[in-house]
Amino acid sequence: MKLSDFDYHLPEELIAQYPPEQRAGGRLLDVATLMRLPEATAADRRLADLPELIAPGSLLVFNDTRVIHARLAGRKESGGRIEVMVERIDGEFEVLAMVRASHPPKEGSRLYFGDAGAGSGSGSESRAGSGASSHGDGPPASHAAAVATVVSAREPGSMLLRLRFDAPAAEILERLGELPLPPYIQHTPDGADESRYQTVFAREPGAVAAPTAGLHFDEALLAALRTRGVEMTHLTLHVGAGTFLPVRTEDLSQHQMHAERYAISPETAQAIARAKAGGRPVVAIGTTAMRALEASSGQAGVGETNLFITPGYRFRVVDRLFTNFHLPKSTLLILVSAFAGRETIRRAYAHAIAQRYRFFSYGDAMLLDRADHAT
Repeated sequence: MKLSDFDYHLPEELIAQYPPEQRAGGRLLDVATLMRLPEATAADRRLADLPELIAPGSLLVFNDTRVIHARLAGRKESGGRIEVMVERIDGEFEVLAMVRASHPPKEGSRLYFGDAGAGSGSGSESRAGSGASSHGDGPPASHAAAVATVVSAREPGSMLLRLRFDAPAAEILERLGELPLPPYIQHTPDGADESRYQTVFAREPGAVAAPTAGLHFDEALLAALRTRGVEMTHLTLHVGAGTFLPVRTEDLSQHQMHAERYAISPETAQAIARAKAGGRPVVAIGTTAMRALEASSGQAGVGETNLFITPGYRFRVVDRLFTNFHLPKSTLLILVSAFAGRETIRRAYAHAIAQRYRFFSYGDAMLLDRADHAT
């Protein structure tokens, strides 16, 4: 199977740069209806219609991860600029990160972030800028707000560096870091993004990208689903920086996924087991929830997954998927094609483009049935 099988052309103006005015104010493509009535507009719904499309007794599984301020700008000891994208916090002081620089930093070298003279609180030292301080281009050590040492220049089996900060890493990221909006969103993160690039149920810090299907849900929509008799539960999968990386190999069997951490509570595992035993649909809210469910087989526990779901994969837990529209040639487009069928996804995306749906993180959503359940 080739990467080029999962390509499509998307007009640039359909890439959503900002969220809709209301969380649940976007559009929803009911793909099952589209496949039955391809010439009709009955498949074009609003997010507020979602409760009508979810059967009472269904179990919705949300990802409750919280996006951290994972992007840091700073300088090397030489004064050269760097950009750090934290993949994960690993212990109190250490992180695994991607580092962009003209020359990669060496093991044992130091990196400097922020401006100790710029004040404190609310991330003002770095979110306003670049790690270049008001002191100009002089030696960075004397006025840095935070320092990190390169513990290892490359972690085994990855392109990540291990950095050790001089203060708790979570505190430094909150104070100096910037919200890591995806590269296709072309504005600098602002106060609106601080709110809208988090789900209303985000509670477990650790992700470097939002579980974007969850961004559509506000309290009113959640209440309407409960009134419908829909059960809801949560798991945690911390979305890693690898989610921004393109698939670079035409042969999909050669692609290596970045590992991501997940946690499923006993209560969530029990809810899944009850739903499966009762023949009630398990609905994953987003591809991140799906990956955690399939990697764990719905069992309680904490682990890591580098599961790459491609066509031919046999799904064990998830029956339906609520998800956004995904990038061409991405692992997520391949995943939804495995779930709903390549022809179904091809037709759904062609319809969405023709009907001017909004794409990607701040865009619209679709509801999919598993291929062996589809009508």
